[in-house]
Amino acid sequence: MKRALIFGATGGIGQAIASRLADSGWSLYLHCNSNWEEASSLADQLSQQHPLQDFMPIKLNFLASDEQLQSFAAGLLPVNAVVFAQGITDYDFLGSQSSQTIERIIKVNLENPIKLTKLLEGQLLKQEHSRIVYLGSVYGGQGSAMEAVYSATKGGISRFAQAYAREVAASRFTVNVVAPGAVNTPMNAMFSEETLRELSEEIPAGHLAKPREIAYWVDCLLNPESDYLTGQTIYVSGGWLE
Repeated sequence: MKRALIFGATGGIGQAIASRLADSGWSLYLHCNSNWEEASSLADQLSQQHPLQDFMPIKLNFLASDEQLQSFAAGLLPVNAVVFAQGITDYDFLGSQSSQTIERIIKVNLENPIKLTKLLEGQLLKQEHSRIVYLGSVYGGQGSAMEAVYSATKGGISRFAQAYAREVAASRFTVNVVAPGAVNTPMNAMFSEETLRELSEEIPAGHLAKPREIAYWVDCLLNPESDYLTGQTIYVSGGWLE
């Protein structure tokens, strides 16, 4: 049985990824940071749709200590793939952000994903085909004002994936980044309808991405036939920016 771990499975993109991978025959660990009820509900829903697969909610605070990360990784059943779909931002000028806010964004988006990658490497290397996909951002390729730290973490995860992929490529273990542009998720709910309409007009495709349009590319990267694609950042942006 093939099993994937989706970090951030209760988010807008994470739920779309879970649905897509379930349709492709994957059993799933459905991670939440704090929203246990939503993770459990998603697991129940997918179990009803796919009774021959396993769907297990699992909780981990991405601000966890090294010891907590180690305990979490040690308690998992073997997985073939890991998808890092969690992420946070803080829309503000750098000069107005506290050191705590900066540290939190870096830890959730970059530091702890790298540490979890290290902890999960051993079991992934045992698989015939193993995969890691990080959710990056178009802002990792072209930084955004008011999201300088967020942009830095997303650029950092692309460079990390490029380098780390070269360490494990001989084992048919691929490491890639799917980097969305603007996506119609609750993360963008802070913006007014007018702002989102103006943004849509800047995008050559003419609209914000639907979460399922991002999930499609994650599913492709997890396919065993994608062994030769590794170390890449795939920008799914409707032609906007990168």
